[in-house]
Amino acid sequence: MDISLASMDDSPTTPLKAFATFLIRHHSDQLRSIAHSPDPKLHYPLFVEFAELMDDDPPLARLLFSRPTDYLRIFDDAAVWAHMIILGDSKGSMNGVKKDFIHVRINVTGSPLEFPETFPSIGSVRVKHHGVLLTLKGTVIRSGTIKMYEGERWYICRKCKHKFPVYPELETRNSIQLPSFCPSQRSKPCEGKSFECLEGSVVRHDYQEIKIQESTQVLGVGSIPRSVLVILKDDLVDLVKAGDDVIVTGVLSAKWSPDLKDVRCDLDPMLIANHVRRTNELKVEVDIPDDIIMKFTQFWSNFKDTPLKGRNAILRGICPQVFGLFTVKLAVALTLIGGVQHVDISGTKVRGESHLLLVGDPGTGKSQFLKFAAKLSNRAVITTGLGSTSAGLTVAAVKDGGEWMLEAGALVLADGGLCCIDEVDSMREHDRATIHEAMEQQTISVAKAGLVTTLSTRTIVFGATNPKGHYDPEQPLSVNTTLSGPLLSRFDIVLVLLDTKNPEWDAVVSSHILYESEQEKGKRDNDLSNNWPLTMLRRYIQFVKGYFRPVLTQEAEQIISNYYQLQRRSAMDNAARTTVRMLESLIRLAQAHARLMFRNEVTRLDAITAILCIESSMMTSALVDSVGNALHSNFTENPDEEYAKQETLILDKLKSVDE
Repeated sequence: MDISLASMDDSPTTPLKAFATFLIRHHSDQLRSIAHSPDPKLHYPLFVEFAELMDDDPPLARLLFSRPTDYLRIFDDAAVWAHMIILGDSKGSMNGVKKDFIHVRINVTGSPLEFPETFPSIGSVRVKHHGVLLTLKGTVIRSGTIKMYEGERWYICRKCKHKFPVYPELETRNSIQLPSFCPSQRSKPCEGKSFECLEGSVVRHDYQEIKIQESTQVLGVGSIPRSVLVILKDDLVDLVKAGDDVIVTGVLSAKWSPDLKDVRCDLDPMLIANHVRRTNELKVEVDIPDDIIMKFTQFWSNFKDTPLKGRNAILRGICPQVFGLFTVKLAVALTLIGGVQHVDISGTKVRGESHLLLVGDPGTGKSQFLKFAAKLSNRAVITTGLGSTSAGLTVAAVKDGGEWMLEAGALVLADGGLCCIDEVDSMREHDRATIHEAMEQQTISVAKAGLVTTLSTRTIVFGATNPKGHYDPEQPLSVNTTLSGPLLSRFDIVLVLLDTKNPEWDAVVSSHILYESEQEKGKRDNDLSNNWPLTMLRRYIQFVKGYFRPVLTQEAEQIISNYYQLQRRSAMDNAARTTVRMLESLIRLAQAHARLMFRNEVTRLDAITAILCIESSMMTSALVDSVGNALHSNFTENPDEEYAKQETLILDKLKSVDE
């Protein structure tokens, strides 16, 4: 870099001078921080807001957008030049160290580059986007190893002694092409053709290849998600891993595909990244205005005396096309909201996410609930057991260009969100065994093709399965579903939906379906007391998850403890699930119900509701005599009065534990 500075004259070119002036005026703090860093060999990022550059110097911003390959290099030189000026001005006040490598990183947040015209989806990238500053959004599905490659090197013309840099061409696999004659811009051309590489002038860079794929949430039915290769260099390497949501700004280029016998060699698109932003922290957030929060507060104020009636009004908005199934809708809400993750002093984590399994006859609405739950989650992956393998669910090792890489599966891509698995019974036993660790420890340990690592899977698993033949209540759940006991024990709630062909129930359901079709012709009521639309439900679930961290009261702890002891004493067909995991499930469900009720405290109501959910998971109940079929559970007119009766019954039976 000494050569670069030496080649500058006292009056630098206009773009370089303009940008250096901009950096000194607006980013002097970053420049001082870089100067204060001790290691001169590192590559340092200098973050610049594109919107700020547009306000300060619109022509320079337009040049950067239209010719980023040239101007990003000029900006890097300007950053080093501005750094030298800051370093010279501050010599007396601080011990600064001269840096040779400073890279300007352009953040397009809040600028016109976030508009759809300049922010296309990965599948919409075309030739017209080549060579401009492009921003793409996607999920990292593959992450390569970090390599080192030779970047620019400096040459000198033997005839006129002109020094000039030569940059590698990524399109031709980082090969360096020397110019055909001397590039010096003198009044009389040199036309020299003999060049010599200057000793010690080669600049080496860290280099990593990742692949990002467009989110399935924004795709229509039948669309195949597209992916694009992304090149990370210097300070950008090792910033992201498989499963991360990212927004990448860079220059769209292409490279020749590997030479294969009898296969045409094509240009594969790639994005040379300039700025990478992880959005994992934002993926669970929804824009919730203050007026919407006031609506939530007012809603619970209206139902202060009848809180369960207010809760049921919210639950009616879950999968409204399916009549009744109160127990299932409550379970879906508690699963999506989840509890609070607990970490003890030794660092051991107890997950806060809950898992739900629906076991039922065909036509009982299982898939409808899966699809609706996916709509309620900001990050969701839907798959079926018949079309999924262990590698597709967890992580696969793929060979690309002679190098092994890890490619994220469904559970990794759903990290921080929801993974819906339909037809769990269609999966092979080996494939079902691979998700045990992902559900309980929320990690996937991989040892494939010499790649040994651990990936994060902090996801909610929502599964659905058909019983094996006719469901026999006398047999354990594992026999009726062909699912192993260890796998069943990882689901917090397992609900059985049996089609018992009840004529009265069939008449009520048919009337509801016909009434719903008539309602579609009219307008929906916007009053939250009667109707919770999908968008409002999404906002409510995300708000209570982010805002409330409920803690158990002493009374709730006592109720949960007594129930757990009662279950351990009784010899039930669900003995495989009556373990410490059940106790953890009770706590998670009680915390989720407190969040659903807009509270930061787990009360007796929440504890007993969690117990009722667990009881509904069992065909034979230790406390409630009339659990019945979850398929026929319906909303009651006076839920608060109904709960008071159940509470008295449960508390009376739990007293026997203390006695």
